[in-house]
Amino acid sequence: SFQVNGSILIYDNDKNTFYSNDFDWAKNGKLPASTFKIPNSIIAVELGIIENDTTILKWNGEQRKMDIWEKDLSFKDAFRISCVPCYQEIARKIGTIKMKEYLEKFEYKNMIFDSLTIDNFWLEGNSKISQKQQIDFLRKFYFSKFPISDRTIKIVKNIMEIERTENYILSGKTGLSSIEEKYNGWFVGYVETKSNVYFFATNVIPTDGLNVDDFISSRINVTKNALKQMNIMK
Repeated sequence: SFQVNGSILIYDNDKNTFYSNDFDWAKNGKLPASTFKIPNSIIAVELGIIENDTTILKWNGEQRKMDIWEKDLSFKDAFRISCVPCYQEIARKIGTIKMKEYLEKFEYKNMIFDSLTIDNFWLEGNSKISQKQQIDFLRKFYFSKFPISDRTIKIVKNIMEIERTENYILSGKTGLSSIEEKYNGWFVGYVETKSNVYFFATNVIPTDGLNVDDFISSRINVTKNALKQMNIMK
């Protein structure tokens, strides 16, 4: 019913099992787009560039692509509404040396950048991440396998939370890249239930004629649909 093509990859932690409608698609690398805000956030908090989730990121008054970005934003809100200029500034503050150092620690591979592309390499260029790699990264983050403080993990988990019910907590981040009018969409994250945690990475492209707003909302909708079909989200 969703006018998109692509793959949903879901990992059941208890069963140590992956599920997907298209495992081949899930192996292919794509630009991470705004899903890169997850590692970018971790590094920024760990280095003290961002103090906590209420840290204010000031708007410099310049026109931005989205009106909702044209104001001072808390770190949590900047993540939630995916403020690209906010995170470009964060990446510049991290710098190429620390960015490379931490991405190596995270085994977040195939990011290609230098001092000229430090603030856009996740949006354009030749950087690539697969759905499987997204889930591997999220699992290590969730289970505190990275050499970072518990405080950093707690802050980033907090900003990632999207929805909380009595049965589950949904956390994650969307992403959208566009190369020559060709859109590619992401939704990555995890669902915590009372007894288990499930990790997911969805990567989709629109079918011909699908308008961009419908495509943008489809990333989360197709994922939730799959999670509900698997009785993960009830």
